[in-house]
Parts: sequence; structure tokens; C-alpha cells
Amino acid sequence: MIPTNIVVHQHSKVLELSYDGGAIYKLPFELLRVLSPSAEVQGHGPGQETLQTGKRDVVISSLEPVGHYALKPTFSDGHDSGLYSWDFLYFVCENQEQLWKEHLDKLALAGLDRDAPMTTKGHSCGSH
Repeated sequence: MIPTNIVVHQHSKVLELSYDGGAIYKLPFELLRVLSPSAEVQGHGPGQETLQTGKRDVVISSLEPVGHYALKPTFSDGHDSGLYSWDFLYFVCENQEQLWKEHLDKLALAGLDRDAPMTTKGHSCGSH
């Protein structure tokens, strides 16, 4: 489903997506950042995800359309490799409470705080 309107709210740190029928969703920048569909965050397969922390204050510096199928946000922490398809964005809209809970549960299991700085693991995509 393609949004009919997209607004970046820097002050409240939410991406507002409006859809046909009047549905309006506000996705926190932090949630979008920690769920980034990029290989940097998701890894190259199950169990290779990199748990994201320290993203509470991240903002979207710029937002570019990618063809007619996705958005590419650039976040204030420099992350810009995630392509957010319309389907993925709508899925996050519809499931944001559950997705947020799952993220917080993963942090708790790992013994990490949401605001902890990211640690670098020295992993790069080409080092296998």
C-alpha cells in the first residue's frame, strides 16, 4: 500500500504516513532506525542481525524516493543503506507496538540498554 502523504516531523521525531481511507500512522525515527532493512542491521541471514542501541535521538536528515517502490532515509548517525519498501513501511505501521516490544525484549535478553552506545564488531560484508 502506497502512502498518499508523507511528512517528516523533526521536532517530535516521527515519520507520518497517510493512506487512502484516512488512516494516519506516526512511526518514531528510533523504531525505523532499529528495524532498518539494510544488511548492516539485518545481516545476511537468520541470527546475523546486529541489535541496534543508542538510537533514541536519531533523526532523519533526508528522505529520498527510490523508484516507485521505496523510501531511502538518511539518519543523523550516518546510516543510509536501508531501503524501506512501501510494503515494509505499511507492515511497520500496522505492527509497530509488537515490533517495538520485540526490539525491547531482544535488548533485555542481550542485557543491553536502549540508550547504550553501539559497539563496533569489526564486521564488514566482505570479510567472510
